[in-house]
Amino acid sequence: MSGSSTSGPARPAAPGPVSAYTYGPLAARDPDLEVLLTDGLGGFALSSVAGVPTRCYSGLVVSEQPPVRRRTLFVSPLETLHVAGREAKLHALEIAPDVFEGRGLELLTGAAVWDLLPEREQLFAGVRVRRRVFMPPASGAAVFLYDVQSREPVTLRLGGLFVNRDMHHVHARVPELHFGAGGREVTVRGPEDSGGGSGDGRAEGGPVTRATLHAPGAVIDALTPQPHPQRVYYRHDAARGEPDHEVTLGSDLWEISFPAGGGRAALVVQGMTPATAGHTVTDPWSAYAQEAARRSELARRAQDTSGVRDELVATLAVAADAYLVRRERPAGVTVIAGYPWFADWGRDSMIALTGLTLLTGRHAEARDLLGTFLASLRRGLTPNNFHDDGGGAGFNTVDGALWLAVALERYVSVTGDLSFARSSLPALRELLDWHLRGTDHGIRADDRDGLLLAGEAGVQLTWMDVKIEGWVVTPRHGKPVEVQGLWLAALGAEARLSDALGERPQYVGALARARESFPAFWQGSAYADALAADGTPDRSVRPNVALALALPDTPTTPAQVDRVIREVESQLLTPVGVHTLSPLDARYRGNYGGAQVQRDAAYHQGTVWPWPLTAFVELLLSRGEVRRARAALAGLTGHVWEAGIGHVSEVFAGDSLRPGGCPFQAWSTAELLRAHVLVSLAEARAARPAPATVPAGPLSLSTQNLT
Repeated sequence: MSGSSTSGPARPAAPGPVSAYTYGPLAARDPDLEVLLTDGLGGFALSSVAGVPTRCYSGLVVSEQPPVRRRTLFVSPLETLHVAGREAKLHALEIAPDVFEGRGLELLTGAAVWDLLPEREQLFAGVRVRRRVFMPPASGAAVFLYDVQSREPVTLRLGGLFVNRDMHHVHARVPELHFGAGGREVTVRGPEDSGGGSGDGRAEGGPVTRATLHAPGAVIDALTPQPHPQRVYYRHDAARGEPDHEVTLGSDLWEISFPAGGGRAALVVQGMTPATAGHTVTDPWSAYAQEAARRSELARRAQDTSGVRDELVATLAVAADAYLVRRERPAGVTVIAGYPWFADWGRDSMIALTGLTLLTGRHAEARDLLGTFLASLRRGLTPNNFHDDGGGAGFNTVDGALWLAVALERYVSVTGDLSFARSSLPALRELLDWHLRGTDHGIRADDRDGLLLAGEAGVQLTWMDVKIEGWVVTPRHGKPVEVQGLWLAALGAEARLSDALGERPQYVGALARARESFPAFWQGSAYADALAADGTPDRSVRPNVALALALPDTPTTPAQVDRVIREVESQLLTPVGVHTLSPLDARYRGNYGGAQVQRDAAYHQGTVWPWPLTAFVELLLSRGEVRRARAALAGLTGHVWEAGIGHVSEVFAGDSLRPGGCPFQAWSTAELLRAHVLVSLAEARAARPAPATVPAGPLSLSTQNLT
């Protein structure tokens, strides 16, 4: 797959990347095209594809307590090329709206991503400079590789813009940083930690930044650092109503003299934390080759595992890698819900697990991820989110633990790992027991019908979880429709796992009663989004009914599924996802943007979300409408290259469909992968003259296991 570029970076020789996309010089300048690199510890490097910082999260971010307590240390390299008495700054910094320091944009010949590793090329006075960036795993380092092609000797001056702050804040005044020069290695320190992240502009303690230069075959002159303030404007923060500029501290650090013909150089910028201090990048080019090979292997493994060998699977499999990180306390694999500002969330992790791990062949990570959250259960509830300061977790979720049960069954179905099923079944049964007898936030099985009640004043429990200063925007207290589907699925998972292990299911009666009650609930609530505890139906038209009907144990009829399909198509479906509230509703908010209170008020009141689209696709497939299912995914498939490159955004504005929220979102990316695989397998079956065979086993891998 490629964009419109006819010049710029050339595709590497075979075996090379599995996923490739190129941008021409005009498209590459677009600051909305963002590239994400991650280190597997919660740290990341973020920039536009042209290298322009656009957010307070741009640059190098490292985790002090993986994957949380993250700090921004470095914003951008400073790059100046000297050739035949002429000079050009190759970087580009936006210092005011549409006002740039440096010529980095105008000199672009194009940009490309190879298995989501970015590179760009610039041309000045006959000299071509190619720049690649990557993060070695577990390093806390961003590595910038420069390849210079020139007919005559040239000089490249390198340095950077440094900060030292909590990643959510900015330096409103000149940061207090101290440069320690040491030839090819420079350290940048903030003052001693004063115990907080006030965001008042004062650089506080935390990781030390180490910048190291490698330039084999070139003459390197170490410059005495002469730090100078540099204002940087963050356009994406301005659009979100957040502080939109920062004062950084910049300095040139080295001059590299290349002979005729050119040469290469590498700048390694590393955050020195307890987790990364032992990791030194001694050979940046070898490290790049290893990372490129690792990504290609991830892509090919996903193609082999899913049975769908196309470029979209390869791209999304590499993207999935960004969200799987190591957690320090409690130890284990977890999922970053979205970059750049989310930490790890339980509900998001369980919904995303299938796409991130099972379809990509990363079964060990899936097992570890399930173990992380099974070990973190409290009174039958899974953590809604781990706090970003590393100080605990919140448990305000009714659906997180139920999604955990669904994810556990999917894992065992795909892998046949009955040993893990046996060790996990007691925790699953305890989870169900808490829900039957009652746990926090009014979560309990209703004595009257066996369905699940949830909710109390001032608490948001479902995925529609916005709360603004005590105002729960979409409370959905009582019996939310998708929670009933999840409750049935969790009870059904216990029964099927028990059967596979040769044990007696312990909740057959509860499952039978809830299944028997659901049709009356469904009809009596007139297909409501939720039924309040007093029996009053909430007849809002939302996508949650599709989530409920797509789950494996929800009693439905073809007529009911057809009605929901028509309702979603006529009121909720868009090219990139589904509205969270019908535009025909008086409460609909079509604009997602501006300050946080404005965004939050629209978050689930009409804003479009991509991840529930997969449930709608499942309903279409259940009715044999494969072509409509493929058509429903067309917009998101194209969007993969429009914002967070290779990923899917968190949300889209209801009216304009402009991407919003995190440009890199775990469940959006994972669920597009799952939907694409489901549709692709359905297309393959339709094209075959004979029905597909299903592998044997107690819980075998099939399309149904992924639903």
